[in-house]
Amino acid sequence: MTQLKFNLDMDILKDSVLNSNMEALIKSTIVIVLNEFMEKERDEHLQVAAYERSGERRDYRNGYYERDLTMSIGKITLRVPRTREGDFSPTVFERYARCDQALVLSML
Repeated sequence: MTQLKFNLDMDILKDSVLNSNMEALIKSTIVIVLNEFMEKERDEHLQVAAYERSGERRDYRNGYYERDLTMSIGKITLRVPRTREGDFSPTVFERYARCDQALVLSML
């Protein structure tokens, strides 16, 4: 099971919320959470953490590529992690899907 750890300074967060556009804040929060979730999924797939040596390693990290995803809040750009052999696929979105299912269902 994937677990996420976040360190937040509540004063900075409160100031950012009060002095910013809520739509931009929501979009950036979703991007941060989804990027971190995909990173943890890749760690689980590889069976090692970043910079860790292990004989149980399944594959190697191979950087990121950017992918646009259209959601009900608008278009967001994600940094999708990849592996050297290319057999890793994140569960955040379906393969080759560019729109969120909720957006497609609301349009129908």
